[in-house]
Amino acid sequence: MPVDLHELLDPSRCALLTMELQRGVVGDLSSFPELAAAAERSGLIRHCARLAASARRAGVPVVHCTAGFLADRAGSPANAPLITAMLRRPGHLLEGTEAVDLVPGLAASRDDLRSHRRHGVAPFGGTDLDALLRRHGVEVVVATGVSLNLGIPGLCVEAVDLGYRVVVPRHAVTGIPPDYAEAVLSRTISLVATVVDVDDVVELWS
Repeated sequence: MPVDLHELLDPSRCALLTMELQRGVVGDLSSFPELAAAAERSGLIRHCARLAASARRAGVPVVHCTAGFLADRAGSPANAPLITAMLRRPGHLLEGTEAVDLVPGLAASRDDLRSHRRHGVAPFGGTDLDALLRRHGVEVVVATGVSLNLGIPGLCVEAVDLGYRVVVPRHAVTGIPPDYAEAVLSRTISLVATVVDVDDVVELWS
């Protein structure tokens, strides 16, 4: 049955989430140069900035889901190989440094919302994100950012498990390598989210 995008993307029910669009992830201070290069090639930040601008115009909350670590690593259990590797890098996403800042090209607004975490690989578990969205009456989350390798699938599954509907604009998410990222989008994300074009969302929120 075809999805009615006008109903699904009704601004009164939606929030736009950006996932780890930080200088230390996909920006000039990236600890993941291959991922940063993929984001650059795909125009990820430009697409996400367009979505955020249209969301603000439509009154859709924009929530930046960020990650960072304290210098003593308090609150950041090394309970997965990726996290263990990141914690071994003293300066990786260290809170209080420019690495945790949002990339400038996103043109974040002071009215945007933030949900920060120091643990795990996805934005809902153990954070204020769910409560923040429910306070704004959100039923549908539009997920953008990185990466299709781990964070975006985690976001989508967590959101669905909490009762939200999920929309993922292609080209506003990326991963590495590109063919794997495309396979995740078409074979995994499409099972839990409605995959749309960036232009479709921008047009409906204009």
